[in-house]
Amino acid sequence: MKRWMGWVWAALCVAMMGSASAADVKLGSSDVVKITVYGSPDLTTETRVNEAGKITFPLIGEVEVGGLPTAEAEKKIAGLLESGGFVRKPQVNLLVTVLQSQQVSVLGQVNRPGRYPVDGKRSVLDLLALAGGVSADGGDTINLIRKTTDGKVVREVVDVVQMARTGDLNRDLELSSNDVIYVDRAPRFYIYGEVQRPGVFRLEHNMTVVQALSVGGGLTQRGTERGVRIKRRGADGTLQTLDAKHDDLLQADDVVYIKESLF
Repeated sequence: MKRWMGWVWAALCVAMMGSASAADVKLGSSDVVKITVYGSPDLTTETRVNEAGKITFPLIGEVEVGGLPTAEAEKKIAGLLESGGFVRKPQVNLLVTVLQSQQVSVLGQVNRPGRYPVDGKRSVLDLLALAGGVSADGGDTINLIRKTTDGKVVREVVDVVQMARTGDLNRDLELSSNDVIYVDRAPRFYIYGEVQRPGVFRLEHNMTVVQALSVGGGLTQRGTERGVRIKRRGADGTLQTLDAKHDDLLQADDVVYIKESLF
Protein backbone atom coordinates (compact mmCIF):
# COMPACT_ATOMS: atom_id res chain seq x y z
CA MET A 1 0.00 0.00 0.00
CA LYS A 2 2.79 2.43 0.89
CA ARG A 3 4.42 1.82 -2.46
CA TRP A 4 1.25 2.69 -4.36
CA MET A 5 0.61 5.76 -2.24
CA GLY A 6 4.12 6.86 -3.19
CA TRP A 7 3.29 6.38 -6.86
CA VAL A 8 0.06 8.38 -6.54
CA TRP A 9 2.07 11.19 -4.98
CA ALA A 10 4.48 11.05 -7.92
CA ALA A 11 1.60 11.36 -10.36
CA LEU A 12 0.37 14.43 -8.48
CA CYS A 13 3.82 15.95 -8.89
CA VAL A 14 3.48 15.47 -12.64
CA ALA A 15 0.11 17.23 -12.66
CA MET A 16 1.46 20.18 -10.69
CA MET A 17 4.41 20.62 -13.03
CA GLY A 18 1.99 21.21 -15.91
CA SER A 19 2.23 20.40 -19.59
CA ALA A 20 4.80 21.63 -22.05
CA SER A 21 4.14 24.61 -24.26
CA ALA A 22 3.39 23.78 -27.88
CA ALA A 23 5.85 26.49 -28.91
CA ASP A 24 8.68 24.32 -27.49
CA VAL A 25 8.08 21.50 -30.00
CA LYS A 26 10.88 21.19 -32.57
CA LEU A 27 9.80 19.94 -35.97
CA GLY A 28 11.41 16.95 -37.65
CA SER A 29 11.07 14.36 -40.37
CA SER A 30 7.64 12.64 -40.66
CA ASP A 31 5.84 15.20 -38.46
CA VAL A 32 2.45 16.23 -39.86
CA VAL A 33 1.55 19.92 -39.51
CA LYS A 34 -1.56 21.98 -40.25
CA ILE A 35 -0.86 25.58 -41.23
CA THR A 36 -3.45 28.36 -41.40
CA VAL A 37 -3.13 32.03 -42.31
CA TYR A 38 -5.68 34.38 -40.74
CA GLY A 39 -7.97 35.84 -43.39
CA SER A 40 -6.64 33.54 -46.15
CA PRO A 41 -8.53 30.24 -45.91
CA ASP A 42 -7.26 29.19 -49.36
CA LEU A 43 -3.74 28.92 -47.88
CA THR A 44 -4.77 26.36 -45.23
CA THR A 45 -2.44 23.39 -45.67
CA GLU A 46 -1.85 20.06 -43.94
CA THR A 47 1.46 18.53 -44.91
CA ARG A 48 4.22 16.21 -43.74
CA VAL A 49 7.81 17.25 -43.08
CA ASN A 50 10.00 15.31 -45.52
CA GLU A 51 13.33 13.56 -44.85
CA ALA A 52 15.19 16.78 -45.70
CA GLY A 53 13.22 18.68 -43.04
CA LYS A 54 11.18 20.64 -45.59
CA ILE A 55 7.51 21.27 -46.29
CA THR A 56 5.80 22.61 -49.39
CA PHE A 57 3.53 25.61 -48.86
CA PRO A 58 1.31 27.44 -51.39
CA LEU A 59 2.85 30.47 -53.13
CA ILE A 60 6.28 30.16 -51.49
CA GLY A 61 7.15 26.54 -52.34
CA GLU A 62 9.61 24.57 -50.19
CA VAL A 63 10.31 25.82 -46.68
CA GLU A 64 12.95 24.26 -44.44
CA VAL A 65 11.43 23.85 -40.95
CA GLY A 66 13.34 20.84 -39.60
CA GLY A 67 14.83 21.59 -36.17
CA LEU A 68 12.76 24.75 -35.71
CA PRO A 69 10.33 25.22 -32.80
CA THR A 70 6.77 25.69 -34.07
CA ALA A 71 6.80 29.38 -33.16
CA GLU A 72 9.96 29.95 -35.25
CA ALA A 73 8.48 28.03 -38.17
CA GLU A 74 5.40 30.29 -38.03
CA LYS A 75 7.61 33.38 -38.18
CA LYS A 76 9.62 31.97 -41.09
CA ILE A 77 6.54 31.20 -43.18
CA ALA A 78 5.02 34.60 -42.35
CA GLY A 79 8.25 36.32 -43.38
CA LEU A 80 8.37 34.52 -46.73
CA LEU A 81 4.71 35.34 -47.45
CA GLU A 82 5.30 39.00 -46.69
CA SER A 83 8.66 39.36 -48.44
CA GLY A 84 7.19 37.70 -51.54
CA GLY A 85 4.37 40.24 -51.63
CA PHE A 86 1.69 37.58 -51.21
CA VAL A 87 0.11 38.57 -47.86
CA ARG A 88 0.47 41.79 -45.85
CA LYS A 89 1.35 41.25 -42.21
CA PRO A 90 0.30 37.57 -42.24
CA GLN A 91 -0.72 35.88 -38.99
CA VAL A 92 0.42 32.27 -39.38
CA ASN A 93 -0.61 29.44 -37.05
CA LEU A 94 1.15 26.07 -37.20
CA LEU A 95 -0.29 23.07 -35.36
CA VAL A 96 1.51 19.72 -35.11
CA THR A 97 -1.19 17.10 -35.70
CA VAL A 98 1.12 14.06 -35.72
CA LEU A 99 4.45 14.19 -33.87
CA GLN A 100 6.59 11.36 -35.24
CA SER A 101 10.11 12.76 -35.15
CA GLN A 102 10.47 13.11 -31.39
CA GLN A 103 9.29 10.11 -29.45
CA VAL A 104 10.35 8.17 -26.37
CA SER A 105 9.85 4.42 -25.89
CA VAL A 106 8.38 3.29 -22.55
CA LEU A 107 8.81 -0.47 -22.16
CA GLY A 108 8.70 -3.22 -19.56
CA GLN A 109 6.41 -3.31 -16.55
CA VAL A 110 4.12 -0.36 -17.30
CA ASN A 111 0.38 -0.41 -17.91
CA ARG A 112 0.54 0.99 -21.46
CA PRO A 113 3.93 0.31 -23.07
CA GLY A 114 4.61 2.07 -26.35
CA ARG A 115 6.13 5.10 -28.05
CA TYR A 116 5.06 8.54 -26.83
CA PRO A 117 5.73 12.02 -28.28
CA VAL A 118 8.14 14.39 -26.58
CA ASP A 119 6.08 17.51 -27.22
CA GLY A 120 8.32 20.08 -25.60
CA LYS A 121 10.03 19.53 -22.27
CA ARG A 122 9.10 16.13 -20.85
CA SER A 123 10.56 14.26 -17.90
CA VAL A 124 10.67 10.66 -16.68
CA LEU A 125 7.58 11.14 -14.49
CA ASP A 126 5.69 12.75 -17.37
CA LEU A 127 6.24 9.73 -19.62
CA LEU A 128 5.49 7.18 -16.89
CA ALA A 129 2.20 8.97 -16.29
CA LEU A 130 1.40 8.86 -20.03
CA ALA A 131 2.15 5.12 -20.00
CA GLY A 132 -0.38 4.58 -17.21
CA GLY A 133 2.17 4.22 -14.42
CA VAL A 134 4.18 1.24 -13.23
CA SER A 135 2.24 -2.03 -13.29
CA ALA A 136 1.71 -4.26 -10.25
CA ASP A 137 4.73 -6.37 -11.22
CA GLY A 138 7.02 -3.38 -11.76
CA GLY A 139 9.99 -2.47 -9.61
CA ASP A 140 10.72 0.78 -7.80
CA THR A 141 13.48 1.83 -10.18
CA ILE A 142 13.54 2.52 -13.91
CA ASN A 143 16.34 2.35 -16.46
CA LEU A 144 16.81 5.35 -18.75
CA ILE A 145 18.77 4.34 -21.86
CA ARG A 146 19.96 7.09 -24.16
CA LYS A 147 22.65 8.10 -26.64
CA THR A 148 25.14 10.83 -25.84
CA THR A 149 26.13 13.50 -28.35
CA ASP A 150 29.19 11.40 -29.33
CA GLY A 151 27.02 8.36 -30.09
CA LYS A 152 27.69 6.31 -26.93
CA VAL A 153 24.81 4.47 -25.27
CA VAL A 154 24.50 5.13 -21.53
CA ARG A 155 22.14 3.83 -18.85
CA GLU A 156 20.92 5.75 -15.81
CA VAL A 157 18.91 4.27 -12.93
CA VAL A 158 16.16 6.39 -11.36
CA ASP A 159 14.41 5.35 -8.12
CA VAL A 160 10.91 6.67 -8.81
CA VAL A 161 9.36 5.69 -5.47
CA GLN A 162 12.21 7.21 -3.44
CA MET A 163 11.91 10.41 -5.48
CA ALA A 164 8.20 10.60 -4.70
CA ARG A 165 8.66 9.88 -0.99
CA THR A 166 11.32 12.55 -0.49
CA GLY A 167 9.87 15.12 -2.88
CA ASP A 168 13.32 15.51 -4.46
CA LEU A 169 12.72 15.85 -8.20
CA ASN A 170 16.37 16.35 -9.14
CA ARG A 171 16.39 12.84 -10.64
CA ASP A 172 13.24 13.51 -12.67
CA LEU A 173 15.44 13.73 -15.74
CA GLU A 174 14.45 15.62 -18.87
CA LEU A 175 14.00 13.37 -21.89
CA SER A 176 15.16 13.65 -25.49
CA SER A 177 13.95 12.04 -28.70
CA ASN A 178 14.66 8.28 -28.97
CA ASP A 179 15.34 7.84 -25.25
CA VAL A 180 14.15 4.50 -23.84
CA ILE A 181 12.54 4.07 -20.41
CA TYR A 182 12.56 0.45 -19.26
CA VAL A 183 10.85 -0.68 -16.06
CA ASP A 184 12.22 -3.96 -14.69
CA ARG A 185 10.10 -6.59 -13.03
CA ALA A 186 10.22 -6.19 -9.24
CA PRO A 187 12.71 -8.51 -7.51
CA ARG A 188 11.14 -11.67 -6.09
CA PHE A 189 11.81 -14.35 -3.51
CA TYR A 190 10.48 -17.87 -3.03
CA ILE A 191 9.26 -19.53 0.15
CA TYR A 192 8.30 -23.16 0.61
CA GLY A 193 8.05 -25.84 3.23
CA GLU A 194 5.83 -25.52 6.29
CA VAL A 195 4.12 -22.21 5.50
CA GLN A 196 0.47 -21.49 4.80
CA ARG A 197 1.04 -19.95 1.34
CA PRO A 198 4.19 -21.28 -0.31
CA GLY A 199 5.08 -19.59 -3.59
CA VAL A 200 6.82 -16.62 -5.21
CA PHE A 201 6.35 -13.10 -3.82
CA ARG A 202 7.53 -9.55 -4.38
CA LEU A 203 10.74 -8.71 -2.49
CA GLU A 204 10.21 -5.42 -0.68
CA HIS A 205 13.05 -3.09 0.29
CA ASN A 206 15.05 -4.39 3.30
CA MET A 207 12.74 -7.39 3.75
CA THR A 208 13.78 -9.73 6.58
CA VAL A 209 13.27 -13.47 7.01
CA VAL A 210 10.48 -12.86 9.55
CA GLN A 211 8.69 -10.52 7.13
CA ALA A 212 8.98 -13.13 4.39
CA LEU A 213 7.43 -15.68 6.71
CA SER A 214 4.53 -13.29 7.33
CA VAL A 215 4.02 -12.82 3.58
CA GLY A 216 3.84 -16.59 3.28
CA GLY A 217 0.92 -16.62 5.70
CA GLY A 218 2.85 -17.80 8.73
CA LEU A 219 3.72 -21.31 9.86
CA THR A 220 1.62 -24.41 9.44
CA GLN A 221 0.87 -26.45 12.55
CA ARG A 222 3.94 -28.56 11.79
CA GLY A 223 6.26 -25.64 11.03
CA THR A 224 9.04 -24.16 13.15
CA GLU A 225 10.92 -20.88 13.01
CA ARG A 226 14.10 -22.68 14.08
CA GLY A 227 16.52 -23.81 11.42
CA VAL A 228 15.26 -21.62 8.58
CA ARG A 229 17.39 -22.11 5.48
CA ILE A 230 18.03 -19.79 2.54
CA LYS A 231 19.18 -21.13 -0.81
CA ARG A 232 21.06 -18.37 -2.63
CA ARG A 233 23.03 -18.35 -5.87
CA GLY A 234 26.45 -16.78 -5.48
CA ALA A 235 28.22 -14.38 -7.86
CA ASP A 236 29.96 -17.36 -9.51
CA GLY A 237 26.62 -19.11 -10.09
CA THR A 238 27.02 -21.78 -7.41
CA LEU A 239 24.05 -22.50 -5.14
CA GLN A 240 24.67 -21.93 -1.45
CA THR A 241 22.57 -23.06 1.50
CA LEU A 242 22.67 -20.63 4.43
CA ASP A 243 21.42 -20.84 8.00
CA ALA A 244 19.16 -17.80 8.43
CA LYS A 245 18.42 -15.60 11.43
CA HIS A 246 15.07 -13.85 11.80
CA ASP A 247 16.46 -10.39 11.04
CA ASP A 248 18.64 -11.43 8.08
CA LEU A 249 17.88 -9.48 4.90
CA LEU A 250 16.73 -11.34 1.81
CA GLN A 251 18.17 -10.86 -1.64
CA ALA A 252 16.53 -11.15 -5.05
CA ASP A 253 15.70 -14.75 -6.03
CA ASP A 254 16.40 -16.15 -2.56
CA VAL A 255 14.60 -19.40 -1.77
CA VAL A 256 13.46 -19.60 1.87
CA TYR A 257 12.79 -23.08 3.31
CA ILE A 258 10.77 -23.53 6.51
CA LYS A 259 11.44 -26.86 8.22
CA GLU A 260 9.01 -29.18 9.92
CA SER A 261 9.18 -29.26 13.71
CA LEU A 262 10.53 -32.48 15.19
CA PHE A 263 8.27 -32.19 18.24
